[in-house]
Amino acid sequence: MDNSEKMNKVQQSWLLRALLIMLLDIMVIGAAFFSAFLLRFDFQFSVVLKEYLYAYLLVVPIMSIMTITVFWLFRLYHSIWSYASINELIRLMLAWGVLGVFGIIFICVEDIVNRGSRSVPASVWIMGLFFAAMGTTAIRFVYRLMRHISTARTAVTANSKGIRNVMVIGAGACGKDVIQEYKMSENLTSKVCCVIDDNPEKKGRMLEGVEIVGNRNDIPKMVGKYDIDDIVFAIPAATGLERKDILNICSNTGCKVRVIPGIYQLVDGTVSLKKTRDVQIEDLLGRDTIKTNMEGIRSYINGKVVMVTGGGGSIGSELCRQIAKAAPKLLIIFDIYENNAFWIERELRAKYGEKLNMIALIGSVRNTNRVNSIMETYHPDIIFHAAAHKHVPLMEDSPNEAIKNNVGGTYKMAEAALRWGVQRFVLISTDKAVNPTNIMGASKRICEMVVQMMDRRAQKQFDAGEVKVRTNFSAVRFGNVIGSNGSVLKIFEKQIAAGGPVTVTDKNIIRYFMTIPEAVALVMESGVYARGGEIFVLDMGDPVKIDDVARKMIKLSGYVPDVDIKVEYTGLRPGEKMYEERLMDEEGLRQTEENPEISIAEPIKMDDEWVAEKLVKLDEAAKKEVSNIRELVAEIVPTYKPGNKSN
Repeated sequence: MDNSEKMNKVQQSWLLRALLIMLLDIMVIGAAFFSAFLLRFDFQFSVVLKEYLYAYLLVVPIMSIMTITVFWLFRLYHSIWSYASINELIRLMLAWGVLGVFGIIFICVEDIVNRGSRSVPASVWIMGLFFAAMGTTAIRFVYRLMRHISTARTAVTANSKGIRNVMVIGAGACGKDVIQEYKMSENLTSKVCCVIDDNPEKKGRMLEGVEIVGNRNDIPKMVGKYDIDDIVFAIPAATGLERKDILNICSNTGCKVRVIPGIYQLVDGTVSLKKTRDVQIEDLLGRDTIKTNMEGIRSYINGKVVMVTGGGGSIGSELCRQIAKAAPKLLIIFDIYENNAFWIERELRAKYGEKLNMIALIGSVRNTNRVNSIMETYHPDIIFHAAAHKHVPLMEDSPNEAIKNNVGGTYKMAEAALRWGVQRFVLISTDKAVNPTNIMGASKRICEMVVQMMDRRAQKQFDAGEVKVRTNFSAVRFGNVIGSNGSVLKIFEKQIAAGGPVTVTDKNIIRYFMTIPEAVALVMESGVYARGGEIFVLDMGDPVKIDDVARKMIKLSGYVPDVDIKVEYTGLRPGEKMYEERLMDEEGLRQTEENPEISIAEPIKMDDEWVAEKLVKLDEAAKKEVSNIRELVAEIVPTYKPGNKSN
């Protein structure tokens, strides 16, 4: 069955229901006015028929037509009455307000026309209108009442079959909707037993028939009292800190916790149990949603040819998503791994269709000819350079590959950007580049040096008139992103799913975390403020202990750490730090005026010619697979100490 046939069947079903309710309305109106006559004349049936049958037969059809017309205009035949609420009741009252005005006019006209003869008493018409209003309202809400009784019976039956008890946190509009949906669910397997809210004035009151029993501090006690199995966090407007505090309490209850997304994610304003999701670790970081300068981002992306290297990776693919929103002239997804490029291209094609001019190209940033060919063909205005090897342990075992790809690839891309007149070149860096203890971090520090060196070269060439476009080079430095490929949180998820153990390198190791969309939004915004040579440092919030993260993830999965799933400490890996730093001692840090989440590290002075010579030798050594590549890197990055395993 195709979509058109399905739509026709749905439309026919709705029309049948509407016609049925119209028929019921007509029957109610007829019964209402007949009852009014009987009541007015003390149920003397013969008197009613003899004296007023003609008036009754005239009024009922007219009133029926008027009622159906007014109800249709108020869209009362379009509502889903199994979910009838105050909105439908208000529309019914307004509709009968209109019909009441027509009724009063009719009474006055009827009295004038029949003056001198025996007219129907006005009380009959008034009672008839009142009975009709009550009757038409009743038939609309009786279905919901019957359904409520049915679900209550189901709840009693289900209770003996192991129904799950639910606690709702939040006695606002969202919490109300959640309770209503639980009550109206056809496949009832859960029952809302209590509500939690921090407003002391609400304690002891009822929300949709469920008692508000206390505030966040009462959660553990109420979980025990009501034998709660599931908790639904229904405060979409909560700040990051509020969300963190409450969910931390919930994580210690042993209950399955679900959350309604933040208010900024509820685009259509509707709340549904289908929209609830598992608690994610970002909910426990205490960060509010980062606000970005979207107008500024659009202004320099819109209508430009934008190239993303590593465009299929975790950061690169999110860059592509956000760039696509800004309507570029052309989006170039450049990646060596065709599967990643395929999926992000497919995703964007499905979302934007022909509105987005986009091409996915396969190739390596290490291949000079391939890079120059793309530059010559497409002439990108902006390059976001996200292509890199980033896994610390893997790069420790393959240090020459880190240099070839990270350093060599960045240098070649930067040289091509300068040669072909690219307007902006933005390097994606990492906090591991600060005082690096591993080859990956050291390679990214050299990448930052390349960016600052190339920016000075671009200025010289522009001043000398050698190039028409002054290429603006900058870098953005941030820490761990939640959900990236190979991130520690992904590893924890897989370990928990496998039943453990969950491995943590050290009990006291700490890291900064940020969501991928947040990090990418700030990366793009930094391009608005870049004037050349800056290393932008993103505010990652407060650092968190990896051990705490692991234990919370276990709890949120419904397990008890070290009982159901063991936590094992494996020791720091080669090149791994106990903590990451945002900047080196020599770098000053000044906040951008426009966004406090973005700061700028002052450039460190260096001999560009000396660095350029060292880069050539380093690239040659990496290609020869020399064994002392770390020592060569240390010559360029004095803060890198080969052999240090921790910091």
